Amino acid sequence: MTYIDQLKREIQLKKTPKRIISLVPSQTELLVDLGLESSIVGVTKFCVHPKHLRMSKAVVGGTKQINIEKIKALRPDIILCNKEENTKEIIESLEAIAPIHVSDIYNLDDCFELINMYGEIFNVQRTTSTLVANLQLDREAFQLQFQNTDKLEVAYFIWKKPWMVAASENFIDAMITEAGFVNVFKDDKRYPEVDLSNPKLKEADLIFLSSEPFPFKEEHVLELKAQFPEKTIKIVDGELFSWYGSRLQKSYSYFQTLHN
Repeated sequence: MTYIDQLKREIQLKKTPKRIISLVPSQTELLVDLGLESSIVGVTKFCVHPKHLRMSKAVVGGTKQINIEKIKALRPDIILCNKEENTKEIIESLEAIAPIHVSDIYNLDDCFELINMYGEIFNVQRTTSTLVANLQLDREAFQLQFQNTDKLEVAYFIWKKPWMVAASENFIDAMITEAGFVNVFKDDKRYPEVDLSNPKLKEADLIFLSSEPFPFKEEHVLELKAQFPEKTIKIVDGELFSWYGSRLQKSYSYFQTLHN
């Protein structure tokens, strides 16, 4: 059977994969929520949801560094990767071991496409169709509730030393829009370094400090509050702005609390 991944690469599978390695935390969680936990044989050290998974599955490294020999020994039927999370070198090094499915996520439509792809590959179409339908209902209900509210401008920090923000052409930017805000750095690309004197920070109504990948804490809120005393500065759940897949089931209710 021939399948196409999100980089338009062809993948040949002789049968439904029963031994899965996932090198992407959000995709690992999605597999579990699709009822495929028993088929997962390998995960990364960053696959923290569900919490018990790293104790019951082989940990094959991180998202940027992997143990090739450990992966070979697990005899996977398929390895799941992501264009942004995993390097091109990693993907190329794994191609001789098993078919590789690569996701490429920039927005909600990409998420829905990936979920449906997994439905076909792992023969769980009914489960994936229900998940996508429920996510679309959550999205529509949220948009209906907040369609007439003024959209506040947000600066979304993902790193310190150097200070870095999420700009455009990434999934976080899409989720900032989904949450009913405007990314003040939308005219910039990807994840630029910024100086705290950047005039766009003065334009922002809100400053969000993401809980990941940099673990912002209350001390960082106070540090920025000294620089921008008039602004609302808040630590936000980075997973609900950057994890795609089944974690999206929690995103819209969280976004509602941010507005409230």
